[in-house]
Amino acid sequence: MTYSHVDASGVIGRESDREKIIKLLMQHHPNGDGYGDQSICVIPIVGIGGLGKTTLAKLVFNDKRMDDLFQLKMWVCISDDFDIRQILIKIINSASASAPTIALAHQENIKNFDIEQLQSRLRHRLSGQKYLLVLDDVWNDNRPKWTQLKDLIKVGAVGSKILVTTRSNSIASMMGTVPSYALEGLSLENCYALFNKWAFKEGEEKKYSNLVEIGKEIVKKCIGVPLAVRTLGSSLFLNFNLERWEFVRDHGIWNLKQEKDDILPALKLSYDQMPSYLRHCFAFFSLYPKDYGFTGAKVVNLWVSLGLLRSEVGSQKLENAARLYIDELHSRSFLEDFEDFGNIYYFKVHDLVHDLAQYVAKEEILVVDSGTRNIPEQVRHLSVVENSLRDALFPKSSRVRTILFPTDGVGVDSVALLDAWIARYKFLRILDLSDSSFETFPNSIAKLEHLRALSLENNRRIKRLPQSICKLQNLQVLTLRGCVELETLPKGFGMLISLRQLSITTKQSILSEDEFASLINLNTLSFEFCDNLMFLFRGTQQLKSLEVLIVQSCRSLESFPFHILPKLEVLFVIRCEMLNLSLNCENPIERLRMKFLHIEECPRQQTLPQWIEGAAETLQTLLISNLHSLEMLPEWLTSMTHLKMLHIVNCPQLLYLPSDMHRLGALEDLTIDGCSELCQKCEPQSGEYWSFIAHIKHLSIGETREGKLLFQMQKQIRLKLQDLQN
Repeated sequence: MTYSHVDASGVIGRESDREKIIKLLMQHHPNGDGYGDQSICVIPIVGIGGLGKTTLAKLVFNDKRMDDLFQLKMWVCISDDFDIRQILIKIINSASASAPTIALAHQENIKNFDIEQLQSRLRHRLSGQKYLLVLDDVWNDNRPKWTQLKDLIKVGAVGSKILVTTRSNSIASMMGTVPSYALEGLSLENCYALFNKWAFKEGEEKKYSNLVEIGKEIVKKCIGVPLAVRTLGSSLFLNFNLERWEFVRDHGIWNLKQEKDDILPALKLSYDQMPSYLRHCFAFFSLYPKDYGFTGAKVVNLWVSLGLLRSEVGSQKLENAARLYIDELHSRSFLEDFEDFGNIYYFKVHDLVHDLAQYVAKEEILVVDSGTRNIPEQVRHLSVVENSLRDALFPKSSRVRTILFPTDGVGVDSVALLDAWIARYKFLRILDLSDSSFETFPNSIAKLEHLRALSLENNRRIKRLPQSICKLQNLQVLTLRGCVELETLPKGFGMLISLRQLSITTKQSILSEDEFASLINLNTLSFEFCDNLMFLFRGTQQLKSLEVLIVQSCRSLESFPFHILPKLEVLFVIRCEMLNLSLNCENPIERLRMKFLHIEECPRQQTLPQWIEGAAETLQTLLISNLHSLEMLPEWLTSMTHLKMLHIVNCPQLLYLPSDMHRLGALEDLTIDGCSELCQKCEPQSGEYWSFIAHIKHLSIGETREGKLLFQMQKQIRLKLQDLQN
């Protein structure tokens, strides 16, 4: 789920390290680089957390010399779980990301492969290829597991290399075939430069010489760790109060002894400076595994369900408040890999920041795994990351508010266990049973009158839901995505009047429009793999509160009535083979409020539907992908006065841009990839369209590195959708 892109211009003090690693990659190594019994060359980068190992690997991976040296480049984040099957899937997908012509559906199907099929596909993909494979953030110290993986990938051409990043010297020694590259901290001079970059606007430090001197003292305590420098610098950004800077310099937490990493004091200090409301929300990141990909919707659902957000007016205000919280955490450098698509955003929490969240959560939040022997009675929030549950392990107290299963493939298969939890934990607010496999759901669910969020995602055995579920008057989020055997929604689900978000997979061919119209607070609605669904609604009643609609892999769907969605702002339409978005809606819809539109793999679309023109004053993001019949973009596209992002990917029949592209004055991000003739016309300097687009701030055309990044980002949107529907 990680991507390898890095803005090299924003990295300070790692030029020498990059050159040394590249030199190692270019060398022939007698203990590796060969076929047969010879081991493939493995180069470990080792250092404490937050030192910049991943950033260094990204700098190397994106260096143009690597494109000349290797036929294939792959980036895989390993993190805590060294699961061979999942690693094989990641390697195959990463290899495929280098070849945009491979169908996305083909990539997705490998999730269902067994280990034999995966290893066969992998060996076929790597055979004879000189490749560079980055294994980022390795924690596994189990040598047999590493040997098993190494034997499977030892099929590349002579000169193939593996670059590993890890915090552990013992893991580096176990995996490496050459001496480890021990990454050192930044020099004081580079730390000063990095600190000033994050603490001041460019050139602003010249106005505050007294603060600069205090900053130098603060930097010395960061022991050259870029994450610590960046975190503290960000915490002081735009704050020129002398006492505040002295507080950061003198705070006693610097002297706290740490068991590992020696960076937690810096992060803990930034945590202590957060507002109290933000500190409480932050702790709940520890419910999820390291390297977990969060979407805005996931975080909103968590915080709202637990009552951590407060607002005087309605749930929409709560969602806005959540975004402000996220933006503040991002500004403090607690979040990374942040991708902002406007209404939809995606991020991760740095490993060390995750450690901090676990530290401050203390005994209220607990992650349950195979090593858990006892759950204290005071625990209120449980995250189960491994199977083999025993009810005897769980607390008898009714204090538990959260039970969730955030790890793929880990769930519940015992209805008796569910019954016991429902009877015992009467005040549950979140019950996330994703990837469970029970066939029936207890009628007793109605007893959980305080429940705010319920997920049965990817339960492939459940066929019916009890009607008693409709008594959950406080339920705000219901996720039935991936319940492929679910025959019908329960009669009376319109009684769920507090529902804000509903994700559905069902075998139904007709939906009850009256039931949906009764959901007066419904903000987000998604349909996925509803194979029998031809029409969403008859169009007789409006869904007045709906703002986000996701329709994905509904292969029989032919049309849906936009006129019943007066407040729609976000629309995803993906892999709907029979859908004609222009059907029954051939003219612009007046006063559309749409801000975000993603259309992908809809083979009947030869042009963009006319109704989009009605969003000329609101549309900010337009993503078009894999529309193989799309032949032209309409001239009215240039009337989109607020359009900021336009991505066009894998539309090979598209040959022309509208003649008035220069009218898109707000456009700041344009990507065109997988459209060979159109890309030629947009080539810098020589292309006939270059003068129309040269002014755009972020521009990616064709098979540039940026274009490849976009292809990866399009894949990530699929992952975002999965979380958005939880």
